[in-house]
Amino acid sequence: MAVKAIIFDVDGTLSETEEAHRQAFNATFKEFGLPWVWTQELYGELLKTTGGKERMTEYLINHLNQPADQTKIAEIHVRKTEIYGALIASGAAALRPGIAALIEDAARNGVRVAIATTTNRPNVDRLAEACFGKAAGDVFEVIAAGDEVKNKKPASDVFDLAVRGLGLDPSECVGLEDSRNGLLSCTGAGVACVVSPGVYTLGSDFSEAAAVIDCFSEIDTVEKLNNLLGE
Repeated sequence: MAVKAIIFDVDGTLSETEEAHRQAFNATFKEFGLPWVWTQELYGELLKTTGGKERMTEYLINHLNQPADQTKIAEIHVRKTEIYGALIASGAAALRPGIAALIEDAARNGVRVAIATTTNRPNVDRLAEACFGKAAGDVFEVIAAGDEVKNKKPASDVFDLAVRGLGLDPSECVGLEDSRNGLLSCTGAGVACVVSPGVYTLGSDFSEAAAVIDCFSEIDTVEKLNNLLGE
């Protein structure tokens, strides 16, 4: 069965945004007078926990041995989202190679496109405005974001939500991911997953993937994607 819809992850898949997220967290911590500094090495470890608020909770409890005040964490996260949005608007992240071409080819061939992401909707919107020059809803038919589901990746909730929004069977969709948590979320929803590791996810276990590729430019057309999946 040829693919009827492509479901994209955002951070690390549409764009290598994780470094911008790390910088936004550190800038926010400084604003709040907190002595927290997330190095690239530490952030790579923290990324095993999906969701910004959840990541801060993990850091406090398991790295600093401190209680996590969820009200304060939520306040910090609101400001972090604002700083991240400004970074993205300033050009801090670009689409990964092959992504724009694949989305354009999908539109030409009647293949629908959706989002399934752990990040919140404002972050999706800022990235779309910066990289596509238009609203996320004008690019993607369905957007399932982390602030719309109970459980974040590796739970299947966001991919389940995206598939329901498309009104398709999971077998008619393919997900694009860069991380193991994303892969497990995608396959947990019954959706075949193609993985291209990002900067922070190289070397992870992707054994459940339908295919692992070096770069999304290898599937910059729907035909190439179908060929890769053996359709």
